[in-house]
Amino acid sequence: MIKMVVFAGNPGREYEKTRHNIGWMVLKSFTDSNNFIWKKKFNGLWTDHFAGTNKVIFLKPEAFMNHTGKSVQAAAHFFKIKPEEILILHDDLELDFEKVVLKKGGGTGGHNGLKSMNQHLGTSDYYRLRLGIGRPVHGSVSSFVLGRFTKDEEIVLPLLIDKARNLLEKVLLSELSV
Repeated sequence: MIKMVVFAGNPGREYEKTRHNIGWMVLKSFTDSNNFIWKKKFNGLWTDHFAGTNKVIFLKPEAFMNHTGKSVQAAAHFFKIKPEEILILHDDLELDFEKVVLKKGGGTGGHNGLKSMNQHLGTSDYYRLRLGIGRPVHGSVSSFVLGRFTKDEEIVLPLLIDKARNLLEKVLLSELSV
């Protein structure tokens, strides 16, 4: 059972609507319809969320992506949550735009947030909700993930966010086996 959900992103207004912050965009879709009381701790914000009778910690690290693991490790230690009870939502270059895939473990694909998670948790044995952003046709990967969505992508983005939110809700309600 998932006991903590981590929403990956970068702090700062300049990163607000970038591909790297798609996890935070999914979180915002929750906060728009829920009255969360956020607490500041673990170099981030956290709150309780009830999915049916299951209590889940929502964690929004406020460190840059490459320091996500430090925040997750601190929260997991405090709440006594094992890595296999953690789910992180993150952008994924290896998936076509608009694809959403649930996966357990695996490599990092060069993703700095996942590298940090692996380093601080000492394992890759946690769940990931991979949010497809596609690969850049040209230019650097760094510029691509830190860049904004295209106009065409922005039109479809709400559908991607809804798809991710719906899958997350099913996972949290244990309607899907994880």
